[in-house]
Amino acid sequence: MPEGPIAKIIREKLTAGLSPDRLVIEDDSARHAGHHHEGGLDGRPGGESHFNLTVVAAAFEGQGRVQRQRAVNDLLRAELAGPVHALSIRALTPAEADG
Repeated sequence: MPEGPIAKIIREKLTAGLSPDRLVIEDDSARHAGHHHEGGLDGRPGGESHFNLTVVAAAFEGQGRVQRQRAVNDLLRAELAGPVHALSIRALTPAEADG
């Protein structure tokens, strides 16, 4: 399934900010149908409001889990203030991803 406009923005911002070795973006909005914040960019049901991210980046070396989450959240501040209601983040270093 092709990425929607919000997923593309997420990919662009995380790629520019973290230079990840791997980035997986999963739109999980459909599982939240019926929730108050289910609408996405244009308010359509199931539309790009809930995401699961896996980010593998050397930029996370020496950072704890909270610091990594903050780094991702800071890069996506505008999206989290608007169309994105929920973000699940799995942030790993390359060594953690391989081990």
